[in-house]
Amino acid sequence: MRKLAVIGAGAWGTALALQSCRAAAELSGATTVLWARDPARAAQMRAARENAAHLPGRALPPELEITADAAAALDGADLALLVVPAQHLAATLAAFPALPPSLVAAKGVTAQGLHFPLESLALVRPELVAGILSGPNFAAEVADGLPAAAVVASRDAGLREAAIARLATPGFRLYGQDDAVGAQVGGAAKNVIAIAAGAVMGAGLGENARAALVTRGLSELARLAAALGGRADTVAGLSGLGDLLLTCTGPGSRNFSLGFALGQGQSLAEILAARNSVTEGVTTAPALLARAQAAGVDMPITAAVTELLAGRHDVASAVRDLMGRPRRSVE
Repeated sequence: MRKLAVIGAGAWGTALALQSCRAAAELSGATTVLWARDPARAAQMRAARENAAHLPGRALPPELEITADAAAALDGADLALLVVPAQHLAATLAAFPALPPSLVAAKGVTAQGLHFPLESLALVRPELVAGILSGPNFAAEVADGLPAAAVVASRDAGLREAAIARLATPGFRLYGQDDAVGAQVGGAAKNVIAIAAGAVMGAGLGENARAALVTRGLSELARLAAALGGRADTVAGLSGLGDLLLTCTGPGSRNFSLGFALGQGQSLAEILAARNSVTEGVTTAPALLARAQAAGVDMPITAAVTELLAGRHDVASAVRDLMGRPRRSVE
């Protein structure tokens, strides 16, 4: 029997559980279990066969087990998907029993410690065989079975092959590669750049401005990835450019929509108060900037977003500062 445990029942965790069930239909004896932190929510999802809070209208198939019991979720599992917000990954997993080989499906940099997801995981499970699942994926579209692609990034070839065999279907194409550093940088930085892109559009500054900002944002992402040991081909792929394009243009992007509201003059506090899901770029921006500064990497757009979120800049002044930077040749 092949059992995949999905740890985290937000929108993305639920979507990946649905994808796992699709893939399992083609694999003899494969099963999927979805773990929710709140027992009451797990019971509600079992009864209604729906995640009404995060993915309303999508039926959860009867073969998907839903539990709030961590030991039961991991019992017999040979692969886990860790779909917990980056800020809470280490704290959540510290209370878990031993984990099987795992893929982290979270993006960001922690405010405490400035850790990327695999670095957070190594704090509590240093011996664990692990990797990253990342790419240009909106949860609702994956849940609905629309065509999508993503990257499985890990130094462990066996994990890459096992994860692709267990999750891929004709409608969900997975590519294996070994640059987990580049994939994590792309996943974190794109959320920050998306806030900037949304702010530009919300302020009515035009498509030219957004295109320039996204292109220069990709350069920031590339500089940081290279400085931390990632590769240029990763930045140009699904977990870099692909993710950046989706998040900076798709109306379903939480980070883009937050930036758009900021550009229209709403305060960060009122935007966040109206949301029931995490907008990872808000916490990631200052942490990513600090990580870049420690590596000696210049990230002016990330710095501008950090100032905007802190209320020390408005959109107009942030754009003025960016446009007024000293002229130089592009890399």
